[in-house]
Amino acid sequence: MEPESRKVGDHAHKFIDDKYSVEASENQANEALRLPITEAAPIYEQLLTVFPTAAKYWKQYVESQMAVNNDDATKQIFSRCLLNCLQIPLWRCYIRFIRKVNDKKGVEGQEETRKAFDFMLSYVGADIASGPVWMEYLTFLKSLPALNTQEESQRMTAVRKVYQKAIVTPTHHIEQLWKDYENFENSVSRQLAKGLLSEYQPKFNSARAVYRERKKYVDEIDWNMLAVPPNGSYKEELQWMAWKKLLAFEKGNPQRIDNGSSNKRIIFTYEQCLMYLYHYPDLWYDYAMWHAKSGSVDTAIKVFQRALKVLPDSEMLRYAYAELEESRGAIQPTKKIYEGLLGDGINTSALAHIQFIRFLRRTEGVEAARKYFLDARKSPNCTYHVYVAYAMMAFCLDKDPKMAHNVFEAGLKRFMHEPVYILEYADFLTRLNDDRNIRALFERALSSLPSEESVEVWKRFTIFEQTYGDLASMLKVEQRKKAALAGAGEEGPSSLESSLQDVASRYSFMDLWPCSSKDLDHLARQEWLAKNINKKVEKSSMLNAPGFAEEGSASLISNLAVSSQVVYPDTNQMVIYDPRQKPGAENFQTTTAAGVPTASKSTSNPMIAAVCGQTISAFDEILKATPPALVAFLANLPVVEGPTPDVDVVLSICLQNDVPTPQPGKSGTAPMPLASIPVPSTSDLSVSSKSHPILSGSSFKPSRGKRKHLDSQEDDEMTVQSHPLPRDAFRIRQIQKARGTTSQTGSASYGSAISGDVSGSTG
Repeated sequence: MEPESRKVGDHAHKFIDDKYSVEASENQANEALRLPITEAAPIYEQLLTVFPTAAKYWKQYVESQMAVNNDDATKQIFSRCLLNCLQIPLWRCYIRFIRKVNDKKGVEGQEETRKAFDFMLSYVGADIASGPVWMEYLTFLKSLPALNTQEESQRMTAVRKVYQKAIVTPTHHIEQLWKDYENFENSVSRQLAKGLLSEYQPKFNSARAVYRERKKYVDEIDWNMLAVPPNGSYKEELQWMAWKKLLAFEKGNPQRIDNGSSNKRIIFTYEQCLMYLYHYPDLWYDYAMWHAKSGSVDTAIKVFQRALKVLPDSEMLRYAYAELEESRGAIQPTKKIYEGLLGDGINTSALAHIQFIRFLRRTEGVEAARKYFLDARKSPNCTYHVYVAYAMMAFCLDKDPKMAHNVFEAGLKRFMHEPVYILEYADFLTRLNDDRNIRALFERALSSLPSEESVEVWKRFTIFEQTYGDLASMLKVEQRKKAALAGAGEEGPSSLESSLQDVASRYSFMDLWPCSSKDLDHLARQEWLAKNINKKVEKSSMLNAPGFAEEGSASLISNLAVSSQVVYPDTNQMVIYDPRQKPGAENFQTTTAAGVPTASKSTSNPMIAAVCGQTISAFDEILKATPPALVAFLANLPVVEGPTPDVDVVLSICLQNDVPTPQPGKSGTAPMPLASIPVPSTSDLSVSSKSHPILSGSSFKPSRGKRKHLDSQEDDEMTVQSHPLPRDAFRIRQIQKARGTTSQTGSASYGSAISGDVSGSTG
């Protein structure tokens, strides 16, 4: 037993670390199954303290007690869990225990068992899985002995009543119950059965239709879920939505039964829901308010009391509970709730002080509220919110502006460093139209507030002067604001100058502006550019390398126009990826081979251009070995920015492009022998048209071959040029295959692999 005890201890330690861990709880429950009940009982108690609505743990616990015939402990466990865990397996375990206890008690035991069945069905008879319980109860009633005709008649009447309740309850076994009911009535009296069955047939049909709809909602619910506090997981949200849908379905009374029966089903659904969403305050609130709207305020009060035992730290539920009590005139119970929120007064929140002051003002009058405010001021947790709330209550409710002014002045001595308090005080003075004291307040506040915390105060001061001041005072305050915030980094150095944005702000009113929304957007961008122009100039200096003379300025302007509210990566740190680049390869300026233009100026292909005018050394080697015709072709390729272009479109452009033929003597360099150029393979040319430039074979004349061969080749060229060129790779490969025989005798294919042009000999 020692290893097992050690293992249980390990699980207990893990459980303490995270008491709501589902995995640790399941491990503990499994371990408890393998232990004697005397050792397992503390584990069960610990589990059920954390998960008091976990019916499966209660069932496992009580079955362990029943296995050792510990009837007293079993009864005690059932008394603790049955009414809070409305789950069929647990209740069937209860009825098994009752039948076991009363089997040998004769008639008295049978009556106790019958009462236990009625008790169970009154709580869980509406469950969609309660069909077996109804069947078991009917079987029990049919098995009761009848000593005379009167007892037989009473038994048949009792069985009929149970059947008639069962067949109108939407359960999984509703059709089987209907068939059993038909057989029962026909066995008693066919004449009577005809009338009863015709009466209950429509009710059964309605219940069966409701069952089919109800089953759709029930199937979405996880009945093995443990009640854990909400953590925002997707599974929990799905369960919350599934329960809300089922509750809405039941509240709609789809079966059109009487209000009493409908309310009973709704209560049952809420109770089941709270077994799994035990820590969700919104569901407790919905449940209580449903009772209140149904006229059962006392029941709603009990629901709130249960909820606060589960969630004692939920201020929302306490305020909702107090609101319900106050709405029905129960002032003293409401006051107790507020006093519970206040606690010991040391850790009381400012909000609790404010709400209690308002409650006292509503129920006991001005003097009681004032007296409590004077006490609340001394609390270490009293913030400026309490002063603002009481001052505005005195001003708006008591119509006492002098008292409100005194409260604000008293609070100013403690909260001069709070910009929000300054603004609230300014709003109050604005209502009094006391412009002299408003200016004095702003001057006092701005002289003591740090510049980084005074932004909102300066803005409000500016707005005040725009409304109440003359032009000189308005311009003066704006200039002071710019000077103060420029030192705090809120404004750039150029902000000391007047701008059109300031004019637009001065002459606007509410949502009316002296310009269009497009102009506003333009001014906002310009303001941001003015603040960040120095940073951008530093970055733009890196873009003045060769190859970016034209494109660099355009990209600078486009980058500067970006909104300041969006964070973008530093593109100056980005380097074009080239799989042929070796680690540690050095970058250097592009050199110009004789007769070959630089890649950065002659070509606009982004695969060749490099960042900041620098190129990889491998590119220079390729350019040195590239004939002028190929360089000219690359220069004519369109600029591609963004994702890889469509291969078929690139091939079509290649087929329709006229490549200039270099003439000997006119070029700056002698024609480069074709044998010195590495010939790309067909697979390379067909796979990537970006990394392997394609040359047309029309620039090279065959050096040998029969006249007949040349004529057929020219005919093929004329045929290709006289028809529209195909735009898809499949058609191009078909042309290639059809003309492949022309490039096999003493020649290497150097262009026909894709384009189908004339094959040039390399010999």
